[in-house]
Amino acid sequence: MCFHIEEKCETTQANRVIPSIPFSRRLSLTSAAHRKHLMAHPINLLIVDDSERMRRMIKRTIKSVLAEVWECSDGSQALAAYTAHRPDWVLMDIEMKDMDGIAATGQIRAAFPDARIVIVSNHDSDELREAASTAGACGYVVKENLIELRRLLGA
Repeated sequence: MCFHIEEKCETTQANRVIPSIPFSRRLSLTSAAHRKHLMAHPINLLIVDDSERMRRMIKRTIKSVLAEVWECSDGSQALAAYTAHRPDWVLMDIEMKDMDGIAATGQIRAAFPDARIVIVSNHDSDELREAASTAGACGYVVKENLIELRRLLGA
């Protein structure tokens, strides 16, 4: 299940608006009560990205709320990893070698309708956001704006 969404956009230093969640919306998970809850209940996370460097960056960005982290380097491994570990959240890249993140998101959500998956990608377009949403992703974060993951997960 995804959380309540409110209409907002992030403005970068270059004054360019970058929406981080589908259709220029952002999850409102930054309340003090929610942060306190997350600190008492650290997150189990699955990161699916073909770049080991990016997986490390994501872990560093949100390390304050992490309990356990599992990693996959391709979407073709994501369903098996999700089934084995049942993480609280999945952070999914789009562009990977054998299976892309949109297809992997669809597979996970078909098997586990309550799975919470956020697309984390270098690519940003209305078409990709729509495909991610259709596949069942709860959110979309552009890699150049990883700090948005901290807000999304309450880190």
